[in-house]
Amino acid sequence: MDLFYGTDYHSHLGTCRGGLAVRDNGAFTRFIHDITNAQFRSKFEDDLPKMTDGPALASSATTNRSRSSSFPLGTYAIVTVGIVMNSEALAREAFNKRTTHFSEMSGGGINPTELVATLINQEATFADGIRHALARIEAPARCCC
Repeated sequence: MDLFYGTDYHSHLGTCRGGLAVRDNGAFTRFIHDITNAQFRSKFEDDLPKMTDGPALASSATTNRSRSSSFPLGTYAIVTVGIVMNSEALAREAFNKRTTHFSEMSGGGINPTELVATLINQEATFADGIRHALARIEAPARCCC
């Protein structure tokens, strides 16, 4: 409930998407809704009874993407909000290794969340993968929101 109310509190009208994901016994329950013209709470209230009390993440933003999948490091859920300035270079590096494919192309570009997951999975542990991704990603000089 804290996650739900906290995300609802920080969302605002005009935000494009919202999402909640909860892990229970190794599986994820995930809900993503368009909240462009509605409040976060009104879109997710009916989803709450379908979710368990476990590790969770939530997001509401104009440009967020989420993903929950099985990866070499196990099953995890991530969300990205923002712009990866060097996404084309990072994607080229991943393609050159011939071990990566990107299944979700939005607007002709690489899905930033898939790109971040690819960077995470290049390391031996999830924690090392997060550090690797943060070291490799170039963000805009300032937020454009």
